Amino acid sequence: MDVARRMWTLVEPLHAVTYFAPQARAAFEAAGLRGFWRGYFAGRAAPLGAVGPGPVCATFFGFAPAMVRRALPDVWSRATPAAALAARLDGARAALTAALPGVPADHLAQAAAALRRAAEAAGADFAGRPLAAANAGLPWPDDPVGTLWHAATVLREHRGDGHVAALLVAGLDGVESLVWRASLDSSRDVLQPPRGWTDEQWEAAAERLTARGWLAGGAATAPAHAARDRVERRTDELAAAPWRALGPDATARLAGLLEPVAAAAGRVLPFPNPIGLPALGGADRARAAAARETPRAGSHRPGDRGNGGIHA
Repeated sequence: MDVARRMWTLVEPLHAVTYFAPQARAAFEAAGLRGFWRGYFAGRAAPLGAVGPGPVCATFFGFAPAMVRRALPDVWSRATPAAALAARLDGARAALTAALPGVPADHLAQAAAALRRAAEAAGADFAGRPLAAANAGLPWPDDPVGTLWHAATVLREHRGDGHVAALLVAGLDGVESLVWRASLDSSRDVLQPPRGWTDEQWEAAAERLTARGWLAGGAATAPAHAARDRVERRTDELAAAPWRALGPDATARLAGLLEPVAAAAGRVLPFPNPIGLPALGGADRARAAAARETPRAGSHRPGDRGNGGIHA
């Protein structure tokens, strides 16, 4: 497996607790952001400031504009960006603390310090990466768990910004990218509802992809599979700079530190998921799937950049 992709599978579960863990949802609700999607949009957009729907549609990429407009700018009347950022960090810290009781404190401290070095190395490569740069501009937490989560967030948004660039180079818009991936290695049920696209919009995108030769009878064609390989390869290439800067030996040591941490954090996540993370094995997968349900667009129930799959 490519080094950048391998590191994404270890970093993404640490970040993603902010979307799926009950502690994260509780922190957003305590800040006045009741309902899953208010917390999601406020928490992820807050590093950009009190933005409206336009910048969020552009940077989050895969969401239907109508869905984004239901959340923004309304969320800023309920919580300021500063309050949303504080809730986001508090919730992620609580979620990781609950998920990692068996990981020794010195192990966490080493992992946090090493992952911070990787995130800081990414800072030389923020041109054209608005979400990564916005998160990197925030103050660093002063505790290992908070540092671990913040570093993971900078790195996953760095990869995600590059993934969006790769999708644009491939000539895909937001809904087309989802229809295309549903035909390859996911499903419409997983990808359409949490991104807010109507059936009419989804079917129109499928017609465009059929005309392009990427779909035939709703199934992915050979050109669609080849395009997936190009996009994923380019995403990995664009995500490689922090790991090159860290060096192969330090990256390997960091991977070893992150493996038990990512495995523990991953038990919080549902599978399958719209982020594109690979499933846990056996009983862990079954337990996670049974415990959680991805929210439907427009609902305000708990539930949701993969960039190994879909920008989340």
